[in-house]
Amino acid sequence: MSAETSVPPPESGVDISDSALLRGITAEAPFAFAVFDVEGRFQRVNEAFTDLTGLPVDRHIGRLPEEFLPADLAAVMSGAVRRVVEEDRPVTDGDVRTRLSGGETRHWSLVFFPARDEGRLIGVGMFGSDVTERQRQEDELRRNEERYRSLVESQQQLVWITKPSGAVEEDAPQWRAVTGQGLEEYFAHGWLGAVHPEDRPGTEEAWREALRGRTMFEWSYRVRTRASGYRYFEVRAVPIVRHGRVVEWVGANTDVTAQREAEEMRGRLTDQLGAAALRTARLQGATAMLAEALTVEQVVQVIIDVGRTALAADRSAVALLDPDRTTLRLISGGGIPDLQGISGDEIPLDHTNVLTMAVNSRRPVFAESPEHLRQQLADAGADESVIKAVLSSDERAWVGLPLLAAGRALGALRFSFTRTQKISPEDGVFLEALAGQCALAVERATLFEREHSTAETLQRSLLPDRLPVVNGLVLAQRFRSGSRHVQVGGDWYDAFVLQDGRVAAVVGDVMGKGVKAAAGMGRIRNAVRALALTNPPPAAVLTGLDRVFEATEEEEQVTTLAYMIVEPGTGEGTLALAGHPPPLLVSPQGTPMLCDAEAGTPLGFPTSRRQFRFSVPPGHTAVLYSDGLVENRKRGLDAGLAELCSVVTEAPPEVVTSPHMLLDFLVDRMLAGYEQDDDVTVLAVHVPPTTKSD
Repeated sequence: MSAETSVPPPESGVDISDSALLRGITAEAPFAFAVFDVEGRFQRVNEAFTDLTGLPVDRHIGRLPEEFLPADLAAVMSGAVRRVVEEDRPVTDGDVRTRLSGGETRHWSLVFFPARDEGRLIGVGMFGSDVTERQRQEDELRRNEERYRSLVESQQQLVWITKPSGAVEEDAPQWRAVTGQGLEEYFAHGWLGAVHPEDRPGTEEAWREALRGRTMFEWSYRVRTRASGYRYFEVRAVPIVRHGRVVEWVGANTDVTAQREAEEMRGRLTDQLGAAALRTARLQGATAMLAEALTVEQVVQVIIDVGRTALAADRSAVALLDPDRTTLRLISGGGIPDLQGISGDEIPLDHTNVLTMAVNSRRPVFAESPEHLRQQLADAGADESVIKAVLSSDERAWVGLPLLAAGRALGALRFSFTRTQKISPEDGVFLEALAGQCALAVERATLFEREHSTAETLQRSLLPDRLPVVNGLVLAQRFRSGSRHVQVGGDWYDAFVLQDGRVAAVVGDVMGKGVKAAAGMGRIRNAVRALALTNPPPAAVLTGLDRVFEATEEEEQVTTLAYMIVEPGTGEGTLALAGHPPPLLVSPQGTPMLCDAEAGTPLGFPTSRRQFRFSVPPGHTAVLYSDGLVENRKRGLDAGLAELCSVVTEAPPEVVTSPHMLLDFLVDRMLAGYEQDDDVTVLAVHVPPTTKSD
């Protein structure tokens, strides 16, 4: 074989057979390349490797890294080579950072691997990739995330994320920390679960509209906080769109309570919020609230609220003089330390404390500090035990105000503070004026309660004293006045025995309040009895009532009623309605059925009166009622009738079979959760079940 065609002998050491080919490949390669012998000395490097170390190629060959490279870089390379030799496997040493002579920093990702010749480990190879650009992008992304996070935190924003449908997808710990929602509750109801009930319907509808239209959602609402209060938040949520599809929604909530409260404050006060203007506004606000309070209980609640809001008092108490004028009766105390030795709510006037000092002296008691109060109590002859009890509490300032009306003491107010309180002469004038308004409100409320009780007694006097007792029939009634003012209403009921032994039952409603409505009620009630005893059929009675109504009542007067006749024992009967809600029939099993008889028109309207068969089978109960049972400002008639039937189905068996218990159950359940604004009158006609002996 000629020399030109012979295979050259292999090179010694770790050189590859065709070293020229290796040099050609690695010289232009876009990666750093190096070969180490098993002792860790450089055997070969390419030009790109010099970018990593900053040294020429010939400075590397035959030398250990620690002989000429920086300590950190040398440690990485020597350690990696040693591990490859010892473990005989590739080693990825992660990223390393180098600094060029010009000061530029470069990032490299290094991989070390064993080099073998016919299976024998002869050295270690290394590839290095310049990842500076990737690192720069990652650093920039991290900085952007940090800027975003800092921006969100600086603005006190609470971020939440939902699926495209609006359902919660990820936990929002910051949001839950504010609202107090548990994890399960948050995933079940989302951020909407913490929105104020009054704000939720509108918020939910706007949120659905944004989901449907894939538009930005901007709204404001109150949010329940962990402390069970509510704060105002504004929200902005945007859809994240990818390839034309919404992949998620990101919302940010901002607490704007401070701004909202500031706006509300500016709206209530004058342009110049000086101390005098603020006191005047507070007094005006307290006066307005006191003017709306009708009962003593409501007045006391307003006083407590004013103490908390206008005075920033930590404790408030109200006590009124008993008729014998020797004892204060504590209406609201909240734990008063200076009442040691007093049991119950009765405070003798000879027991020295802030309340009795104000009443006895008919002058305000101002104590700006514990030392100031100690002196006043001692001057008034208080026991040392009382003084110690007061001063050992957390209270540090006190105000006692007598309630005076026309120079006569009605009681006293007590406000206390857990901090010392400077009371200026202007503050004293404000407090005395406040006490004067409270005294007038207490006097007015006391008079109202007395007159309201008289009015209710008058209204009840126009109703039957008792219902007739009839064999084969059980009658029951309930009446609950809805008058908030000193007025009688027009609701009435009646039941009486006819000449043939049947029983007439009627429930009516004269619209309106006051003496006029009560007088109309009395006339119609008497007319019903007179007509029924002479010509009892319901249609005839209503026809006669129409004539009476036209002759005695004014045109604008509206009166409705339900009139029925029932036979004891069998329950056979007839019914006529004059614009009144339909009677309810309740079976022994608790099944409700509304009578489908024609409602007709109110009394006095020209019409042909009709009567219908309406039987009450044995064991059943018929319920006649006024519209106050089923209708109010928040519930229409149709909804009220449906709810009445639903309530019947929830009644226990022992309630269904007892007309008295049934009426209590219906009235309590139908009025629960609603403010009663009308009289409620209910009359039950129950036919006992027949027995085998019958």
